[in-house]
Amino acid sequence: MAMSKVHLKHGTAHVRAQAAVRLRSVEGHVRGVARMVEDGTYCIDIIKQTVAIQRALEKVNALLLEDHLQTCASTAIRSADQREREHTIRELLDVFETSGRL
Repeated sequence: MAMSKVHLKHGTAHVRAQAAVRLRSVEGHVRGVARMVEDGTYCIDIIKQTVAIQRALEKVNALLLEDHLQTCASTAIRSADQREREHTIRELLDVFETSGRL
């Protein structure tokens, strides 16, 4: 699992807790869908569930990104250190490129 070189512990505690709860829910949902596949459930029903899982993960990403923008990115962009500002902007662009949002 890759970890930012700059931040070892990231995000506000309540957002990390919310994200963890959502991810545990997704984990259970994935296990349920795996059982559906093993049981030979109708393909469209499985696809609907995998789409729901993707949406749930997108919500986790949005939650984490919002927190990052309001905390770490906001602080870095206001920093006097130009390298820190540029690094933060590059990280954000990379996230958007990776997610296909750019």
